[in-house]
Amino acid sequence: MHMNIGIVCYPTFGGSGVLATELGKALADKGHNIHFITYQQPVRLSGFHANIFYHEVRVPTYPLFDYPPYETALASTMVDVILNNDLELLHVHYAIPHAAAAYMAKQILAKQGRKIPVITTLHGTDITLVGRDKTYSPVVTFSMNESDALTAVSENLKEETFKNFHIEKEIEVIHNFVDVKRFHRRPVDAFKKVVAPNGERILVHASNFRKVKRVEDVISTFLLIREKIPATLLLLGDGPERTHIEDSARQCESHKDIKFLGKQEQMEDILPIADLFLLTSEYESFGLAALEAMAAEVPVISTNAGGLPEINVNGYSGYMSNVGDVEDMSRNALAILQDDQSLKTFKANALAQAMKFDIDKIVPEYEALYKRMI
Repeated sequence: MHMNIGIVCYPTFGGSGVLATELGKALADKGHNIHFITYQQPVRLSGFHANIFYHEVRVPTYPLFDYPPYETALASTMVDVILNNDLELLHVHYAIPHAAAAYMAKQILAKQGRKIPVITTLHGTDITLVGRDKTYSPVVTFSMNESDALTAVSENLKEETFKNFHIEKEIEVIHNFVDVKRFHRRPVDAFKKVVAPNGERILVHASNFRKVKRVEDVISTFLLIREKIPATLLLLGDGPERTHIEDSARQCESHKDIKFLGKQEQMEDILPIADLFLLTSEYESFGLAALEAMAAEVPVISTNAGGLPEINVNGYSGYMSNVGDVEDMSRNALAILQDDQSLKTFKANALAQAMKFDIDKIVPEYEALYKRMI
C-alpha cells in the first residue's frame, strides 16, 4: 500500500534534518509519495527522485515584522499541501515549531471535515535544550500531547521527555538509522597517503563545535595518544567554538598533526580512512555521528552520556568513559590502536553494531507506525 506522506523538518546539517531527509528518500524508494515541507531544500536532498516533492515555505517580510511569522506561514503551507496533494499523514521532525504548526493545520482541516494524523518525532535538543525553556515549554507540551503519535530517537530521550514535560501519551522509541552501504566502502588509498604519509593512525571528530560537544576534550585526548604513538587528528564541522579551539590547538607542540577541515557533506569519503572516531560530548540524545563512523568500520571512543550507551558497546565497538575523563579515553584509544589485530577486531565489531541500526531495519518500523495511524 503506497501512502502520501508529508515530512516537515529543518533542512540543515543537524541530526534531525539529515534523518528526516534520509527517511523520506528511503520511503520514496519503496514507492511512497513523499512531500517535504520546509523553508529551503534539505542538505541531503540532491538529485531528482520521481516520488519526492519539495514545497518551500515562503515567509513574506513586511516592515511591520521584526520577526517574520514562520509558524503561521508553515501551518498555511501545510494546509495547502495536504489538500492539494491528498496527503494521508504528516510526520514532523523536531517539536519546535513544527508540532505546534501541525496542530494548527490539523484544526483548520478539521473545520473542513478533513482528518489528518500527525506524528511528531523528538530528536534531542528540541527536548533537552530548547523545549525546557519557559518561553516555549507550554506550547511544546501541548503540541506533543495533541500529536496522534510521538516517537523518540533513543530510550534516553524518551526518559528525558517524560522527566521534563507533562506528557500524557506513550512515546515509541524508533532509533536513528544509518545507510550502512553508503558508508561501508574501501578507503581511498591516495587520500589516506596525503593525511598520514608515514602510516600514522588517523583519528576523526565531527560535530557542530558547540560547547556541549566538548571539542577541547577531543584535543586533550588526542595529545595524550600522540605522546605514545604517531597519529593525526581530523576535525570536521564548524560552529561557535571552532575559532577558540583552533587557537588553542596552535599552541600545542603537535599542532601540525591537527587538521581542521570545516563542514564536509561527503562524510562517506572521509570516514573510511579513519582508525578511530572521538566523541567527547557532555550530552548526545543519540549520537548519529558515532553511528555513521561505525558504519564506515571505525571504532568509537565516546563518553557514556545520553543515548550513547545505546549504540556504542563498551569493549566491543569501542569504549565509553565518563564525561571529561580524557586520561581514560586516551588509555582506551591506545588499547584499540596499539596493535593491528586489536584494531581489526574492533573495526569488524563496529560494523556489526552499525548493522543493527541499518536503514533497512528501521524504516519498516516507521512504515508500520504510519499504517497504524492512517
